[in-house]
Amino acid sequence: SHAIDVCVDFVGRDGVKDMTELVSRIVRQVDCPLMLDSTDPAVIEAGLKLAPGKCIVNSINLENGESRFEDICPLLQRFGAAAVALTIDEDPQEGMAKTAARKLEIAARIHRLFTEKWHCDSRDLLFDPLTFTTCTGNDDDRRLALETLNAIEMIAKHFPECGILLGISNVSFGLRPAARVVLNSAFMHEAIQRGLTAAIVHASGILPRTRISDERWQAALDLIYDRRTENRDPLLHFISLFPESESSSTSAEEMKALPIEEQLQRHIIDGEKEGLTEHLQTALQKYSPLEIINDHLLAGMKVVGELFGSGALQLPFVLQSAEVMKMAVTHLEPHMQKSDTGNKGTIILATVRGDVHDIGKNLVDIILTNNGYKVVNLGIKQQINAIVDAFREHEADAIGLSGLLVKSVNVMEENLRELNALNITTPVLLGGAALTRKYCETHLRSIYNGNVYYGKDAFEGLHLMNKITGGKTNEINRDIEKRTAGKTTASTASAEPDAGNTEAVKVQVKSSVTDSVDIPQPPFTGTKVVNDIDPEEIYPFINKIALFRGQWGFRRGSLSDEQYSAIIREKAEPVFERLQKTCRENSILQPHVVYGYFRCRSEGDSLIIYDPADDKTEIERFTFPRQQKGKHLCIADYFRSVDSDEPDTIAMTCVTVGSEISRRAKELFETDNYSEYLYLHGFGVEAAEALAEYWHKRIREELDIADQDAREIRKLFAQHYRGCRYSFGYPACPDMEDQVRLFRLLRPERIGCSLSEQFQIHPEQSTSALVVHHPQAGYFTI
Repeated sequence: SHAIDVCVDFVGRDGVKDMTELVSRIVRQVDCPLMLDSTDPAVIEAGLKLAPGKCIVNSINLENGESRFEDICPLLQRFGAAAVALTIDEDPQEGMAKTAARKLEIAARIHRLFTEKWHCDSRDLLFDPLTFTTCTGNDDDRRLALETLNAIEMIAKHFPECGILLGISNVSFGLRPAARVVLNSAFMHEAIQRGLTAAIVHASGILPRTRISDERWQAALDLIYDRRTENRDPLLHFISLFPESESSSTSAEEMKALPIEEQLQRHIIDGEKEGLTEHLQTALQKYSPLEIINDHLLAGMKVVGELFGSGALQLPFVLQSAEVMKMAVTHLEPHMQKSDTGNKGTIILATVRGDVHDIGKNLVDIILTNNGYKVVNLGIKQQINAIVDAFREHEADAIGLSGLLVKSVNVMEENLRELNALNITTPVLLGGAALTRKYCETHLRSIYNGNVYYGKDAFEGLHLMNKITGGKTNEINRDIEKRTAGKTTASTASAEPDAGNTEAVKVQVKSSVTDSVDIPQPPFTGTKVVNDIDPEEIYPFINKIALFRGQWGFRRGSLSDEQYSAIIREKAEPVFERLQKTCRENSILQPHVVYGYFRCRSEGDSLIIYDPADDKTEIERFTFPRQQKGKHLCIADYFRSVDSDEPDTIAMTCVTVGSEISRRAKELFETDNYSEYLYLHGFGVEAAEALAEYWHKRIREELDIADQDAREIRKLFAQHYRGCRYSFGYPACPDMEDQVRLFRLLRPERIGCSLSEQFQIHPEQSTSALVVHHPQAGYFTI
């Protein structure tokens, strides 16, 4: 490497402080130039102040006119630094220059500003003419690589004193790893011939011409230069030269060359089951089963954890590694002595009373089990006495409590107090969507006589268990004390209010929501049950971003845009298509809806629901919290008041995709099919949300207000329609006990739904809502 790119931009951190700290360390140990990479001029300045010699600033462009030049050029003059200039301008249609002519046009403008207005030396300018993938198959994209090569040649001719820089790998975005290496190498070779002076590359992603076959090299050039004929597509031909079996993971030949110890680790890291049993048998000739597990297999799981923590490995691949680990341990068990438990420690896991959600807890189970711990997984809706009984029976080292709901956090607190009463002080690990680290490490930690720890995910749970069983809890406690120094328990507790307390806010100021809105007429009043719903009608309403990122854990992390997109295309999308087909053909999704329309009026912060047979007889009443400041919004404001002659209309829904999908997911978990468990569970959750979205659209159609709907379904996820759908437990209507009122009105037991002790709907893949038609209705916090 001839330079090191230093980027410290990170949301919520002090970039100036981080750049100062990092550069001060680098300059003492590294003598190559630094490329300071930040969108914040102050961060760049901090680095320039400390770095000796000549630095490169990444980057300047004309995306927002000349403002970036005004921020950066004075720093370049002051510190004698060079700059990377991207060929981007403010044109709303062609800002990202894709033709050679546009790239040269923008480069000329940049050069003129750089040298004439800001009087910087043109030798300090490195143009980046940008390259885009030529592998989409779209006609518009076929010449993009060639246009970039032509632009390099033109810029080199017009501005010979300037450098030209390029991020090479963008050109091959979308191809398999082996194909990308060949195309990147050929493209870089051609770019150098045209005048490229610097490149951003990964060393392992470039091969010399002599190591690439003539057939592949020529096919790459045909693709780059768009040499299409009537009977031959260079893209399809190039792709055909790289079979799917040629992957970037450890090849069979590479595996054979490794020592047996490393072979076992590679099986875990790559999530590869093929050949595992043979390699285990070979290892048994040299090591005991426990040595194989503790010294070699767990070493692989440690690497998996590090890769996941750095963002380089996605959750589904972590679970594939766990499956391989489980398979290996199962194979080794018959070879163990009865005394060879090999357990590093024992933990009791449970989802707390009233909470039916278990995906997070089960992921903790998977990771801990396959890292050498004994996990006693009690399941969902667990009473504290059952947890205590299991703790005593198994003499556990720790207790882990999980819950999705805000109410579950209250139950966790009750459980901690109960453990105090029983003189139990074992470490307790807490986690769940509604729990925050701050609340756990201040308030909850202050009320328990033992140690309480927060686990944001399964791997933090593993880290905590390693410290607990290793006798290093003092280290964790010191870290917590540093984080919480000066934070009071009271202020933390007040930041986590009881979501069910709708009486807490007594602001009487009414919002400015208008009541002069036409009231849509419903097709009926009362309720209806709908059972004959084809899953195919629901699938288009599945939010794939929520599914892939939120449920399945495909997150970008440290991956580039093209790497992440490739994973989505090659891994997530095929699973999504397969599950749609499987769930339809095997009746795994069983969609049911109960919904209804009711006449109603508001009274202050309350909404009065009338009998369908008589719009003057009150049969139910919902009371909602009101904002204490700002617009003073309250859901009741979106309906005509009791002073109005005409009653308003509200719709209510309860939808479910049935219990079969939960049964199948549980079966997958219990048979150690971890990645399929994650996929199916997440698919069920988002399918239920999709059913709710689909039926909300049906309601808008029945109310004749769907004319304001966005044409694209994905825009419906961002509420591009008239009205709003509110579910209990969220800020605008936080009282989960209101589910009882909705259940009395809709009677969802007719579609197989019931309420838990904490007012959660069972089956888990179910959801309910109040549907408001008012045009001003939207989500808000209290």
